[in-house]
Amino acid sequence: MDLLRRKEDSGGRVLVLAVVFGWCLGSVSCFGQNLDSELTFLLQAGKSECFFQTAIKNGTMEVEYQVISGAGMDVDFTIISPEGVHLIFESRRSDGVHVVEPTVEGDYEICFDNSFSRFSEKMVFFEIIIEGQAGDVTGDEEWPGLEEPDGSLLEYKLDDIRESMDSLHKRLERSRQMQTVLRAFEARDRNLLEDNLWRVSFWSCASVLVMLCVALTQVYTVRKLFDDKRRVCS
Repeated sequence: MDLLRRKEDSGGRVLVLAVVFGWCLGSVSCFGQNLDSELTFLLQAGKSECFFQTAIKNGTMEVEYQVISGAGMDVDFTIISPEGVHLIFESRRSDGVHVVEPTVEGDYEICFDNSFSRFSEKMVFFEIIIEGQAGDVTGDEEWPGLEEPDGSLLEYKLDDIRESMDSLHKRLERSRQMQTVLRAFEARDRNLLEDNLWRVSFWSCASVLVMLCVALTQVYTVRKLFDDKRRVCS
């Protein structure tokens, strides 16, 4: 009897491992299409750029943007609803995070405006995070064809595996998003440091040249003061 039970337990473990392995092979189709998007683009001086994001009813849309490089490090930011209503407007900001909740069905317009700057172009990074879409991980619908085996042969339920995998997927996605934002912060800080280095180097060289000119002028002036051209009669 003990040997038979051990064989049944081993068979249950093998069955669970086979189910999990099959899920791993089809993980891309199980979790659906990732609707989050991110983009880094160059905003020309005196121009504006608009992007469109499709949303469904009663969802959540989070938009985060940063100006990575450019004089002033600022742009005008606007979010327009599918009905044409200006939901959010910010003037000359370097970064921002905005959440639209709940969303309505249609295309949201996200605009960046640099028309106030006539000479300086801006490098802008933005990220759109969509939640509540049809492609999100929600329950048993994302696990087609996976039927729970006989519970008498398993030490734990398949639902626990599903919940753990879904939680892991969401946390990994959030970690990826945070790493992307941190990379954008790093790029902006690096560009700012390089710009400040150029300014410091330029004005340092200018100060050295001014000091040399002042020193030469002082030497020339002192020598002229002691330059006596009068003749001495003997």
